[in-house]
Amino acid sequence: MASLTFAAGLAIDSEKDSLTTPKKARTNDKGPTVAELDEIELPDYGYFNSSNNKRQHHSTDISPEGPTTPTPAVTGYQTPTTPGELEAVTPPTPQHHQQQHVAGIVPSWSYPSMNKYRVLAACLIYLGNGMNDSAPGALIPYMEAYYHIGYAIVSLIWVSNAVGFILAAFCTEILAQRIGRAKALMTSEVIIVSGFVITACAPPFPGVVVAYFLVGFGYALNLALNNVFCANLANSTVILGAAHGSYGIGGILGPIVATSLVSAGVLWSRFFIIMIGIRVVCFFFAGWSFWNYEKEGVTQFANSLEQLASRQAASDLGEPSKLQLLRRALKNKTTIIGALFIFAYQGAEVSESGWFISYLLEYRNGSPAKVGYVTSGFWAGITVGRFTLTHLAHRVGEKRFVYAMGAGVILFQILSWQIPDVIGDSVAVAILGLLLGPVYPCAATVFTKLLPGNLQTMAIGFISGAGSSGGAVVPFLTGLIAQASGTWVLHPICIGFYIIMLGSWTALPKIAKKKV
Repeated sequence: MASLTFAAGLAIDSEKDSLTTPKKARTNDKGPTVAELDEIELPDYGYFNSSNNKRQHHSTDISPEGPTTPTPAVTGYQTPTTPGELEAVTPPTPQHHQQQHVAGIVPSWSYPSMNKYRVLAACLIYLGNGMNDSAPGALIPYMEAYYHIGYAIVSLIWVSNAVGFILAAFCTEILAQRIGRAKALMTSEVIIVSGFVITACAPPFPGVVVAYFLVGFGYALNLALNNVFCANLANSTVILGAAHGSYGIGGILGPIVATSLVSAGVLWSRFFIIMIGIRVVCFFFAGWSFWNYEKEGVTQFANSLEQLASRQAASDLGEPSKLQLLRRALKNKTTIIGALFIFAYQGAEVSESGWFISYLLEYRNGSPAKVGYVTSGFWAGITVGRFTLTHLAHRVGEKRFVYAMGAGVILFQILSWQIPDVIGDSVAVAILGLLLGPVYPCAATVFTKLLPGNLQTMAIGFISGAGSSGGAVVPFLTGLIAQASGTWVLHPICIGFYIIMLGSWTALPKIAKKKV
């Protein structure tokens, strides 16, 4: 991977053709001439992130007889070749109404150098998030026995979790702007730890519901901030694949650790003591690595020169308020469709993780001490898919790739429903996870490409928050229906939401091709 990504844009626009005095007669140069800039060799660091590198300028020849008629504007950068042309091409003073092409440096995982640690911090946070999402599947049977409640009541933890997600969707951008990314991430960890402390004490069940609200709120904050950060790095699909692959590793570890503890006779709530330790490490690591993030001047980089130009235009017209940005984000087609896509994806994923064990216990006569590990196989598939298959997505195109993965996911969901055997169901759900895993990082990359630069944090914050609330709402609905009909309803519900996911993918705007 290139150690530095560099892109530069320069445009010289003029509304009127005018004569330029000879070089020796100029007294107020506003900058170097184009000819002088041409002689400067810029290093190539592997990426040139520009979607519009066309320039236009007029050239006027000055001869002893006087100026000739200005030559028409041409498309493309042309180096002056005659002395007259050299004198004629002088950068004008930028006017407010002129089009401004801006320059931007697209950061990579290793530039600035602290980005390596920031990506690592994001991966650790995702790992903790994955453990939190996957553990309930193994803990639900023990929670039900401890509180003497059924599927419908225990599902309330996902309802409160969803409320936390949705509220955070409207707060992420404001919080990050006011206190900075480092402190915003640290705040999210404090909120999550507060929820885990409550749960670890095994309070009355309403206390657990409140705790999951806090966890959902903090979880949505760090999810939105880290998604935006990773999606704006060079080679973002692979980096997001690694970050969400770490989430998958957490998904593997969560059921293993939880099942091991409760099988040994440890109270189910003590699992969250381990989670507290992980979040404390995240608190310090994220704070340290992102502390000077804003001062480096590489925040919120766009993946195209048009997005950078839109920011320049916005600064010329005045900085919009956060309420205005939120309104623009909600009016953007990508924001709404993206939120629906993630809602369906996350809802099916967490439902699978949360209720598949209960399905095996009820319909396949599985043993709680053994089938608790089946969820780890599902998350292992997600992890492997995110670390490996995301590389294929870049080659075949994210749009086409997600369609193929979605079709495979539906097929293996049907197999995990119809195969009358615990081992067969376990293998099917593991392959399902393999195909499902790379879908999220591919989607995050496409959303970032489609969104204007000045709306990215707000829009992706909303997509991550409101969209990921599906990971709370859909498991709740599954538990509510399962209370009356049985946990077999998990399969048609998941299939339905996978279809909604692919329908949303079809409705997304097309990514504009870069101009050359």
